[in-house]
Amino acid sequence: MPPSTDALSLVSLSTALGTGLLIGLVYERRKGEDPSIAGGLRSHTLAALMGVVSLWLGLPVFTAAVLLTGVFVALGYWRTSQTDLGVTSELALVSSCLLGGLALRQPAIAGALAVLVAILVFAKPHLHRFSRELISNRELADGLMLLAFALIVLPLLPDRTVDPWGLLNPATVWTLAVLVMAISALGHVALRLVGTRWGLLAAGFFSGYVSSTAATAGFGRQAQQQPALLPSAIGAAMLANLASLSLFVPILLAVAPGLLPGVRWILLAAGLVLLLGSAFGLRRGQQTEAAPPTAETRMFRIGHALGFAATITAVMVGSKLLGQWLGPGGALAATLLAALAELQSAAAGVASLYRDGVLDERLARWAVVGLLAASAAAKSLVAFTSGGARYGIRITIGLAGMTLAAALAATLP
Repeated sequence: MPPSTDALSLVSLSTALGTGLLIGLVYERRKGEDPSIAGGLRSHTLAALMGVVSLWLGLPVFTAAVLLTGVFVALGYWRTSQTDLGVTSELALVSSCLLGGLALRQPAIAGALAVLVAILVFAKPHLHRFSRELISNRELADGLMLLAFALIVLPLLPDRTVDPWGLLNPATVWTLAVLVMAISALGHVALRLVGTRWGLLAAGFFSGYVSSTAATAGFGRQAQQQPALLPSAIGAAMLANLASLSLFVPILLAVAPGLLPGVRWILLAAGLVLLLGSAFGLRRGQQTEAAPPTAETRMFRIGHALGFAATITAVMVGSKLLGQWLGPGGALAATLLAALAELQSAAAGVASLYRDGVLDERLARWAVVGLLAASAAAKSLVAFTSGGARYGIRITIGLAGMTLAAALAATLP
């Protein structure tokens, strides 16, 4: 049956044309520096158009077109292999043909992949510098370990409860552990890139992903030892608590996604107050030489991530058991007590109670406010103990404002 003229749409043709032009343009600009490049603007454009037209004519024609492109690429590589051992430009030309064919059926995906290919080609010197000079073997090992945990271990775990009481879901527990490791790795990379420009503020934000309570205590000790750093220490502590608050989002998405829309204004209001508190430190604080992590610093600690996930699991299981034995009141009391030590584990407990129907949305919203209040009380005590009265009073005011804003947001319909 002859191909339908309607099958080859203007969108597919224009996407294929744009794909070839975009990738070819990047290579055309580099041909003056490297004459061994396999193709430029015209070659990539023709390869992409050949891909979309040949697939429109039929799969056998498209297969022949890809093979023909491969033959041309092999001949070109044979001609330049004595001076250039790389195969990136040759593979890019084949990719243009394949992306042209993809544009016939999935033009949006083809366009996105074309942009990605162009970025990879254009960023060659930056990628080489990053992989050869900036990243260390320690960081590479940690990154590979994180990818293995997320892409190999996680899919193998059962995404269902495995105990007779229906309490323990291995996939949920491991997802939380991977999230902690990923966030810690992100903070490590960001601090390595930012350096000491933002001083305590940058360190405060990323340390909050690990433990906002420990961050509040650490900045309090620094403010007590160096009083001139008090505003910066306060701003850093506020940012640490903001980072900790942001962990509510992935935790709720992992445990009870349906609760997130109901508490979004509570989290936004609390976060806004913390952001204003950090702005105080940014405006009045003095820059400090807060040393960034070195290339040999661990990107994350597996023990901390597993301990975090274990704590969350214990709180979730304990809350559910108390809910079964004592009703919603007992389960809620357990999560509020947990918030004194670990806010995220308590948040997971509230999410678990909501998911299991122990709490309705109204009670869950006020439970989140209660968690913030309990956490604020514990951290205020830590601030007074570690940083003295000046530091403690200001931290208490900031966290009390956060709790008040959350409570006001909870009254909204």
